[in-house]
Amino acid sequence: MFDIVPLPAFNDNYIWLIKDAGTRRAVVVDPGDAAPVMTWLDSHPDWQLTDILITHHHHDHTGGIAPLKQRTGARVTAPADERIADVDLPLADADRLEVLGATFEVIRVPGHTAGHIAYYLAGERPLLFSGDTLFSAGCGRLFEGTPTQMLESLQRLTSLPDATEIYCGHEYTQSNLRFARAVEPQSAAVQDAQEHTRRLREANRPTLPTTLGRERGINPFLRTADPEVRRQLQEQRGVAADAPEDTFFAALRAWKDTF
Repeated sequence: MFDIVPLPAFNDNYIWLIKDAGTRRAVVVDPGDAAPVMTWLDSHPDWQLTDILITHHHHDHTGGIAPLKQRTGARVTAPADERIADVDLPLADADRLEVLGATFEVIRVPGHTAGHIAYYLAGERPLLFSGDTLFSAGCGRLFEGTPTQMLESLQRLTSLPDATEIYCGHEYTQSNLRFARAVEPQSAAVQDAQEHTRRLREANRPTLPTTLGRERGINPFLRTADPEVRRQLQEQRGVAADAPEDTFFAALRAWKDTF
């Protein structure tokens, strides 16, 4: 059983550190800044950093690669079709990655960037490191992909079990839930999530991980087939009632971009 530690970076990033107490080995996901990881390693000198997992090329997820690799010799894995320096093992969709004695599946999820990948570990405690594709109550901006691509990527992720723990790249939950409340103002699930999130943030605690089962009820970007979400998009964004789902999704993402 892994212990997963959030290492805050910048204003709202999370670097996820995955620990295996049995071997005293660790892995980090998306170290945009080396300093938080270095600090952790300094305070845990008997631990070894073996791998650096990257989901996409943005600097706030890759900026710490070079100094960490220089210090620890850790293997760097990253999307095969994104230009990222110092990569040892380029990964494509459906590849299998062995780290800490476990086998992660690589899921290609374009949208936020063209080659974005997620790392999924199946089993009794399923884990998903989703980068900037799937957030709690939200999804990533479409910097390089299309609404159709992002919708398809999210649909791939929603095929995973409800118990899947989601570790994403940013602490965006409060702002995402404000938007979710605008989309579904009568949703008790969203209101409850807002209150829970408020208490966590007031205590300076992360709102993550979330679970896929929870997200199905509060994340509007996973709910574009829901009649209430569609009604709101028809009223607020002028989407035709008979429009395809990716048109509803595109309107929802455009609404969030200016919210």
